[in-house]
Amino acid sequence: MNEEALRALVRETIARLDSRATPEAEPRPLNFGHHTSHYRYTLPPSDGPCLIEPTVRCNHCGYCESHGH
Repeated sequence: MNEEALRALVRETIARLDSRATPEAEPRPLNFGHHTSHYRYTLPPSDGPCLIEPTVRCNHCGYCESHGH
């Protein structure tokens, strides 16, 4: 394949992609504030071993208070 054939192929592909594109609605910011994956359970504070990894001391990362997301 020579350079001109490659250029033609690229132009054809770009034109095909442009024809499939549809005008999108105005972008809106996503609000994850009320999603259940961001809910945190209230657990008593721990200065002992981690609830998830008992061989490690708790570093208050919050993983055990959430669904792990």
